[in-house]
Amino acid sequence: MNYLAHCYLSCSDEDILIGNFMTDFLKKKEEANYTGRVLEGIELHRQIDSYTDSHPASLELRKILRKRHGKYAPVVVDLVWDYFLSINWSDYSGSKLPDFNKTVYEVLIRRKKELPQKLNERIDKMVQSDFLMAYATQANMLKSLEWMDRRVNFKSAFVDTLKDIEESRDEIEQLFKVFFPDVIAHTDGFCNC
Repeated sequence: MNYLAHCYLSCSDEDILIGNFMTDFLKKKEEANYTGRVLEGIELHRQIDSYTDSHPASLELRKILRKRHGKYAPVVVDLVWDYFLSINWSDYSGSKLPDFNKTVYEVLIRRKKELPQKLNERIDKMVQSDFLMAYATQANMLKSLEWMDRRVNFKSAFVDTLKDIEESRDEIEQLFKVFFPDVIAHTDGFCNC
């Protein structure tokens, strides 16, 4: 899962949100700086990633994506799930997506001193660019995928993710509608949301 899904799956708990959000930026030695619910958020992030990677719908989506993305298909799975969460947001949340994002941004900015240094240095710019909307539309997604293609040191075709969605939209959406309720239930079982 990518940023939007991890934030959504943070049980409406600020500490869990902070831990869940920052995990990909966290060095192993920095983990000792956190306790309580923030540490639970870090563990939740790892649980979500592990569950997502092994879920049958993610494995099926990976097969669809493998033609164009090869060994990077698992990375693309996370981006595609965030896209489908964005376009199906009202099915899973009573709040509007921009309102949810605003709340998340306020928490991250207010508590940025708690974030790992690498993330602390980037969070203002991330919020300014409205990073939770990076995969919310195909236009936003194209910009994000082009950025990824420029940043990686290997031959990539992240922008072709839009072709994958176009060619298999109905199938991918059905996979998402199986997967996302399952990951919600898994999360609820982990942190008693």
